[in-house]
Amino acid sequence: MRVLLIGANGYLGRYVADRLLADPAVQLTALGRGDDADVRFDLATGSPGALTRFLDAVHPGVVVNCAGATRGGARELTRHNTVAVATICESLRRSSCGARLVHLGCASEYGPSQPGSSTAEDAVPRPGGPYGVSKLAATELVLGSGLDAVVLRIFSPVGPGTPAGSPLGRLAEAMRRAMQSGDSELKLGGLGVQRDFVDVRDVARAVHAASLSAAQGVVNIGTGRAVRLREAASVLARVAGFGGALHELDSPPARLVIPGPSPEHPGAGSPPATYPYPDGCGTWQQADVRTARDRLGWRPRIQLEESLADIWMEAACRI
Repeated sequence: MRVLLIGANGYLGRYVADRLLADPAVQLTALGRGDDADVRFDLATGSPGALTRFLDAVHPGVVVNCAGATRGGARELTRHNTVAVATICESLRRSSCGARLVHLGCASEYGPSQPGSSTAEDAVPRPGGPYGVSKLAATELVLGSGLDAVVLRIFSPVGPGTPAGSPLGRLAEAMRRAMQSGDSELKLGGLGVQRDFVDVRDVARAVHAASLSAAQGVVNIGTGRAVRLREAASVLARVAGFGGALHELDSPPARLVIPGPSPEHPGAGSPPATYPYPDGCGTWQQADVRTARDRLGWRPRIQLEESLADIWMEAACRI
């Protein structure tokens, strides 16, 4: 099976590439903006005609799109998350390859949900910010393209490679600084937010399964269990061996507050820095994952403690 992977150097794309390369039946070609891509192509600026010519030459059976941007203004997010997907869809429509499209969406497309509920694929999307809006627009383009396509809506991915600027990445970095400076307590805020954390390696397994399946439409990829950030912080402290106390600051529930380093004393305690939880989904999000089980034969395997241990190992090695 020839697979064209777009965005192989991203956080999710790296693990998708590893998973696909482990399948001896897959012949993988990586397309991206970096020098290490098999084919260099910028989806945000490249023409559908140029990509169509490449598709006709390589003739993949599956195209997997892991590319996109998570940060930036509305214009940048639209260019990388929506315009890029429009280019892919138009190129596939023009091409003679007849490839199946596996597109990675995200749970931010749903927006806030009712605490205690599980969000199913038929929920009405109400994204709470420009990132979710740009990703939802891309999903609508895929679903309306007439292609053989499936959109995997990934909930909160965690595990090795988690960006240092993400909420769990910031928690790990704050804990590393506290241990380095010998602090006996760590003050954190906004830990009441609850998210469905799914390991990035399980996400890669889901992409592999979707590539081989006939499933179409939207499929949620999560664990089916929301975890409070407070609980994740406690698990992280345990795997890190942090023997100090975790004190929760009073803060709005959808904002994450961690101690920020000061310019004079980078490793010492300093005034807390406040960050909005970046996905625009409020205080609660939990996936209904029955469709993934029934149509992909997929279930998550990796527990949150293992994911957090991997995040900690990377933070502990950071100089």
